[in-house]
Amino acid sequence: MVRKETDVGVKRRGRPRAYDRTAALQSATSTFWQSGYSGTSLDSVAAATGMNAPSLYAAFGNKRAIYLEALAEYWRMSIAATQEALAKDVDPYKALMGAYDAALDIYFSGDGPPRGCFVLGTAVTETVEDPEIRKSVAAGLRMIDAAFEAFFRRARADGRMAPDAAPEALAILASATMHTIAIRARAGIARSELRKIAREAVKAICRDGADAT
Repeated sequence: MVRKETDVGVKRRGRPRAYDRTAALQSATSTFWQSGYSGTSLDSVAAATGMNAPSLYAAFGNKRAIYLEALAEYWRMSIAATQEALAKDVDPYKALMGAYDAALDIYFSGDGPPRGCFVLGTAVTETVEDPEIRKSVAAGLRMIDAAFEAFFRRARADGRMAPDAAPEALAILASATMHTIAIRARAGIARSELRKIAREAVKAICRDGADAT
C-alpha cells in the first residue's frame, strides 16, 4: 500500500506557536467529520485549526495521529453521553429515549447539514486497511453495547423490565437503533423522523409504549 505524503511524519523541531490544543482538536475533528479521513488533507486540517504544518506535527504528529486522537475523543464523548442518559433513575422507555436524544444532539451538531456519527461517517471505511482504526471502532462498539446491556440488567433486576428480558440481545437491538438513526441523519432525514424511528424501536424493546411522548 502506498502511503500518502500527508501520513508521513517529519522530524519535530522548534516550538509550536501558542494555541488552544482542545480547540485545535475540535476544529480538526470537524474537518474530518465533513470530508472523511481520506478526503481530508493535512493542509485542510491546518487551515481549520489556524496552525501551520510544523506546529501541527509538533502538537499532534502526522495526519493519522491527529485523526486517531479525534476518534478517541469522539468515543469518549459519545459513550459518556449514552451512559449519562441511561444512569438516570427513570423508567426504561424514558431512559432509552434520553440516550437517543443525546445521540441526535451529536448527530445534528455543527453548522451545515447533519453530520451523523463521526465513527460511521469517517472510520468505518478505513477499518479494512488500518488495524488501529479497526481496533478503535470495535472497542467503541463493545463499550456502547456494554452500556446498554448494563442498563437492561439493572432494569430487569429492579423490576422495571420483564424477568425474562434478555439484556445482551436487547443491547444489540438498542445499539443497532443508534446506528441506523446515525446513518439516516447523515442521509438528510429530519430529526423529527429519526426520533419517531427511535420511539418505535424503544416500544418494541420495552414491550410497553404507554408512556410514549
